[in-house]
Amino acid sequence: MSTVGILGGGQLARMLALAGAPLGLQFLVVDNEPSACASQVAPLLRADYRDFVALEEFAKRIDVATFDFENVPAETAQWLTEHTRVFPNPRALAVAQDRLEEKTLFHSLGLETPAFAAVDSRIDIETAVAKVGFPAVLKTRRLGYDGKGQYRLRSAADLDPAWAALGGVPLILEAWIAFEREVSVIAVRAQDGEFRTYPLTQNWHADGILSMSLAPAPQVENLSASAFAHARAVAEKLDYVGVFALELFVVDGKLLGNEMAPRVHNSGHWTIEGTACSQFENHVRAVLGLPLGDTTAIGSSVMFNWIGSLPDARPVLAESRAHWHDYGKTSRAGRKVGHATLCAADNIEMSRRLARVARALDREAQAAPVLEALQR
Repeated sequence: MSTVGILGGGQLARMLALAGAPLGLQFLVVDNEPSACASQVAPLLRADYRDFVALEEFAKRIDVATFDFENVPAETAQWLTEHTRVFPNPRALAVAQDRLEEKTLFHSLGLETPAFAAVDSRIDIETAVAKVGFPAVLKTRRLGYDGKGQYRLRSAADLDPAWAALGGVPLILEAWIAFEREVSVIAVRAQDGEFRTYPLTQNWHADGILSMSLAPAPQVENLSASAFAHARAVAEKLDYVGVFALELFVVDGKLLGNEMAPRVHNSGHWTIEGTACSQFENHVRAVLGLPLGDTTAIGSSVMFNWIGSLPDARPVLAESRAHWHDYGKTSRAGRKVGHATLCAADNIEMSRRLARVARALDREAQAAPVLEALQR
């Protein structure tokens, strides 16, 4: 029986363990939080990610190591490669951890991005704004996620407050894009180079956090092949093994690269019930060298992301092919505490189910853009 080690004990690790259990796999999770929600379904080794004594024990007890978040210290990822197999590799993690490296990689592979410039000092902002223009977003190059580590610039009056808020660490200025849609590719690459993608997913955010996802995204036939080709190019350039997400903006009918996540991804949660083989199972298969599973969508899927607290589950569970996921976390503002997925045979049936659930939960405003997309 193989044991998969996971650095990070959040909901992604939890769902990886749940997906791997039917394959007869065991898991060991490393996290410095005793209440890490993955510990409810897998053994927890409580340790800091730079505690190499604990990590040596971790490496001895597992067959392969992977991650449930991308901000694992670079020295930890590299150290692990000297003691066990590690997927994805440290190079892939390093690129995804640095927005400047990430955007530079995209450009080298022919994937256009919003205009960007490096910012390492207060005076660099002036130079960057001259190149990028207003509006723009000043971001930390590392560690930001879910809208954190960002400051929107609308005019020169915002430069000093932005520097006061974020200055002192490497930054990147990116043009603010009035995109038509946000979409993501959830892809998986095996150790032997086999590559598969799930259908393109359309996403909606609120306050920088994913709010809802719809898959397959409607009316993207002219974009899907290009999106999948870009994802393959990234995976092959990085010799990537496992599941990752490539987030894209649709602008004037073209794709712009936003960022990649070197792990299973929030916008792919619908795959648990909406495909034959979920992103979580496929990630486990890939890192263990097992054959990849089918990524074809089974009808239409919509995911609600529950932020802060869980609503009443009953209106969701009253629907046919509805699925509820409670991450076992305490409520807290801005925290991802669960999700629900509605599945249907087609977009017409999905529209009816989604409207009923949204009305019952008083989430009609949240669901309105998804319903509009379904009816195109």
